[in-house]
Amino acid sequence: MLKLDELDLKLLGLLQADSKKTTKEYAHRLGLSTTAVYERIKRLEKNNVIDKYVALVNKKAVNKSFLVLCHVKLVQHIKEFVLQFERQVQQLEEVTECFHISGDYDYILKINVSDMEAYRDFMVTKLTAIANIGSTQSSFVINEVKNTTAISL
Repeated sequence: MLKLDELDLKLLGLLQADSKKTTKEYAHRLGLSTTAVYERIKRLEKNNVIDKYVALVNKKAVNKSFLVLCHVKLVQHIKEFVLQFERQVQQLEEVTECFHISGDYDYILKINVSDMEAYRDFMVTKLTAIANIGSTQSSFVINEVKNTTAISL
């Protein structure tokens, strides 16, 4: 595992806040040379500290702001059913995140759609078409209190 120093952590914080700045801008903020910052970024990428760079899309602008958290319980928690469910849920474009969890349910899905009608269509035609789902429970997000992609360093 790569040992991160204080400058690495500061650089990661800057990149998480805005990865579109130039290496020169990061260098100025960190008091380093452009080359030193470039080499640090390349080292962080090579060592998989930085996974990828993405554009975060405004959900309202693309009509996908209806957010549902759906708990899913499989009929039986056996390896075959788990692997089958995980393969199939990855094909569902409406599901932006899926977590295998402990507790009363087996999974939590984060689903972004346009509205309740679109969610009902998703449930009827896609989610319930997956074999071995025992039950689901849906929670509809009223207000997004906090949403960040940044990992606290």
